Amino acid sequence: MARAADWYFDFISPYAYLQFARLPELPDDVTVTLRPVLFAGLLEHWGQLGPAEIPMKRVHTGMVTRWRAEARGLPFRPPPRHPFNPLALLRLHLALGATREAADVVFRHIWAEGQDGEAPESLARLAAKLGVADLATAINDPAVKAELRSNGEAAIAAGVYGVPSLAIDGQVFWGDDMFDLALAWLEGRDNGIVAEGMALAARPAASERRRARRDSA
Repeated sequence: MARAADWYFDFISPYAYLQFARLPELPDDVTVTLRPVLFAGLLEHWGQLGPAEIPMKRVHTGMVTRWRAEARGLPFRPPPRHPFNPLALLRLHLALGATREAADVVFRHIWAEGQDGEAPESLARLAAKLGVADLATAINDPAVKAELRSNGEAAIAAGVYGVPSLAIDGQVFWGDDMFDLALAWLEGRDNGIVAEGMALAARPAASERRRARRDSA
């Protein structure tokens, strides 16, 4: 029986670049729909900081993503500026039908070739690679903007709080390091770990720290 999965991602994330290369490892009966989302929108909704906003986490991200890329034989050359505004990339991908082929070109442009994620000249080169003659028209299409907002709303409704995230049958597997567990669960060999995790989350908390709103300062 065919199973449908949503893969939520943002081109800003090197972890998404790493996991994108592993999507073909999913079982043959799993059909994946690529759902580009604005990572910053998820962070804002859940009240979180991004990895690049925490200095030592930024260092960690740089080291571990390069390490994993080299271990997997993936080319890895980060963009000259990071983080960057990925809106144009996300909208361009949606304008092209959110296909795997288009996503591959964009990911490689940013993370394999080290091109800038938002500079006009870099975006122009990317558009040429993708055969887009009028980039401005493509990324300013109201339907494209609406689809990106809709993807973000769907991600939040599914409980997605970070990228990349694979959502299937009510389960969300966040992060490149969760992909092996996702595979095991899909193939029925996770030894009940996913169910145990859900049960653990349902337990009451004995203590909670006070949460300060970032906009209250």
